[in-house]
Amino acid sequence: MEVRTTRFGTVEIAEDRVINFPKGLLGFSEKKQYCLLQPGDDACFFWLQCVDEPGLAFVVTDPAMFVPDYSVPIRGEQMESLELSSLDDAQVFVIVNKVENTLTGNLQGPLVINTLTRNGEQFVLAEKRWTTRHELITTEKKARATA
Repeated sequence: MEVRTTRFGTVEIAEDRVINFPKGLLGFSEKKQYCLLQPGDDACFFWLQCVDEPGLAFVVTDPAMFVPDYSVPIRGEQMESLELSSLDDAQVFVIVNKVENTLTGNLQGPLVINTLTRNGEQFVLAEKRWTTRHELITTEKKARATA
């Protein structure tokens, strides 16, 4: 299937690569279908591109790459809702934002995806240990040339 994007033009993805978020994402409850676009083979950041809206995409990453002790508690009803029979079938991503020269992750609102059914849900964690702007990495400021 063809997916129109504002960043990459039209991209071809397999139908079985569509991720369904039946409840949508926070602030975008009407948008339910997304796909993951990987900029390169060794990329640690991906684009979660809305299938129906070319301008709607989020940078996401696997939080375990940056925060080794991060885990998402999944309750029984959430397991049912995602049709998860094993936590091994769950993939967690967080939405990434850039704040000045720091990349932050929304660890308070992780995206949990069943890798077998490709159904996902954005959770809102009650635990206050994690924030919506958890620092992942800091990028260096480039020196400005002076004349």
